[in-house]
This record gives sequence, structure tokens and C-alpha cells, in this order.
Amino acid sequence: MLNIKVLGPGCAKCYSLERTAAAALETMLAENPDLEATLEHIEDMLEIEQYPVLFTPALVVNEKVVCAGRVPKKEEVMAWYRAALDGTRQSG
Repeated sequence: MLNIKVLGPGCAKCYSLERTAAAALETMLAENPDLEATLEHIEDMLEIEQYPVLFTPALVVNEKVVCAGRVPKKEEVMAWYRAALDGTRQSG
């Protein structure tokens, strides 16, 4: 299970990160159709403040901030998704 959140107030970089995160997720789902995942964009600053983030946009995977202040490449995002899945499988 992947729980993915894009944190950001709605700027151009925030939407770019959301598109990148969604594209990476689509690729992961094509590789593994049984994968369960959610993707949401959090724009509420009070909710964003609950995470250790100084700069937006930020990407959170399974409640862990994996990137902040930049828009990573799709391949980088997929690596974080895979690492989160590996961690879930090892602990579950």
C-alpha cells in the first residue's frame, strides 16, 4: 500500500510535482496491477505544518517526507515508491 501526498499551496511547482507523482504511480500500477495506492494534494497550510517541511512542494510517501523544495524526476519518485513498498513488505 502506498499513501502518497503532495504538500504545497497550489503553485506551479506544486502542480508539477503532483503530475510527476501521478505519472510515477501510473507506471508502478502498470507494473503491478494489484498495488493499492492513494494520491492526494494537500494545500491546507495547517495540515502541511504537521510535517517537517520548510519548503514546498514536498512529497510524502507512507507518512515519510522524501523530498522538499524541488520537483524530482519521475525515476527518482519511482525509487521512493519502491523503497516504501519494500519497507512495507519487510515490516508486514
